[in-house]
Amino acid sequence: MKTAAPVPERTRGGRLARFAIIIAILLVVLGLIVGYLLQPQRASALLLDRVGSALGLRITASGQASYRLRGTPQLVLHDVVVQRPGDASALLRAERVFVAVPWSTIRARGADLTVQRIELDAPILDVPALQRWLATQPPSETRIPTLTNGLRIRRGRIDNGDWAIDGIGVDLPSLAPGKPLHTRLQGRYLYPPTTLPFDLDVALTQPANNAGMAVIGKATLEGDGWKLPAQVYLVGPLHLGDNGISISPAKFGLSARYISANSNLPFVLGAAGPLRFDKAVWALDPAAMILHGGDVIPDTKAKGALALGPRLVLRLQGDIAAWPDVWPALPPPLSVSTSPMPFSLDYVGHVDFSEAASLTLRRDATTFDARFKLPAILDWIDSGMSGSPLPPLTGHLQTPRIEIAGATLESVEVEFKDDPALPRTATPAPAKP
Repeated sequence: MKTAAPVPERTRGGRLARFAIIIAILLVVLGLIVGYLLQPQRASALLLDRVGSALGLRITASGQASYRLRGTPQLVLHDVVVQRPGDASALLRAERVFVAVPWSTIRARGADLTVQRIELDAPILDVPALQRWLATQPPSETRIPTLTNGLRIRRGRIDNGDWAIDGIGVDLPSLAPGKPLHTRLQGRYLYPPTTLPFDLDVALTQPANNAGMAVIGKATLEGDGWKLPAQVYLVGPLHLGDNGISISPAKFGLSARYISANSNLPFVLGAAGPLRFDKAVWALDPAAMILHGGDVIPDTKAKGALALGPRLVLRLQGDIAAWPDVWPALPPPLSVSTSPMPFSLDYVGHVDFSEAASLTLRRDATTFDARFKLPAILDWIDSGMSGSPLPPLTGHLQTPRIEIAGATLESVEVEFKDDPALPRTATPAPAKP
């Protein structure tokens, strides 16, 4: 039996030397790689490239970048741009993005969506660009992340071409699937010439479709020369879908005040029905409404439809409980009647009611059809009706009997004509036999 010849010491030493050299080279290469990755700009670029590739997006951060690995890993990026390749518009831009993610989430590689905190400074979301990207994505399961230390957004903006929301502020303390959610939302809805600043507290029973929602806070509808500050309340199940946002059934209430150069009119409004938001239009249809006003605005119950967007749309039918005392006094026998006054109101125009509205009003056997502009009526009332005893409207009154200055007229028809160039007149039509 032969035995292996011993390896010469010089040969063994040469092998160890070569092995040591290889290890040294590997350590140098590894050091160079680690040194490269530990440069925040390069590490963030690699991370954003991989995330963007997975989403079919190009994500860049041209500003300063930094991160921390000790404790909870944190990444801070500046001047972030998220864009679909080939699209002319970025779907998201942000001055600053801060993300803190636990090591357990990183090791889970997507199985765990727990994030400690997210902060966005001056993000701008382009809705058409977002929709174009979403159209390229396959259907997937919606997964709600967990934010243990919440979300904060400052100076945000949403752009959708003809409308926008700017000055967006969001303070969300925490988020978790199946858990109640509470957040504060601030911003200003812009649809020129109308704006709607708001400051709202929003609560959801859970972050999921058809969860119960409650909203309470302040909002002010503003136009050219007028504003409508209000305390608002909204409750109902929230649904987010391809056709916009819906809350059905929704219960809506506001305590508001219409303020213009010559008017300061308080009122309280309650409404119920399916509320939808789509293509920059809020619509409540069919709607049931109750209105309680002050001296000028009558107490009213109505049903119909409301829509607020590029135009205000009102199509209402209901009853006016009583003739307001500050309105021009009705002649007998209308003045002694206590019957409610059925009415129908149709308006399509600017939000400030500066365009003509159509009104049909009835009490007992008397009917009145009119077209009017609400600001002109309010100015006439505020002036104490000193300029003219007749309101600035065009209309037709028909009544079987009326008493004026001690005289009784029967089968009366009166035409009202409002012409800015002429004194307002009420012309009796020929009496019927």
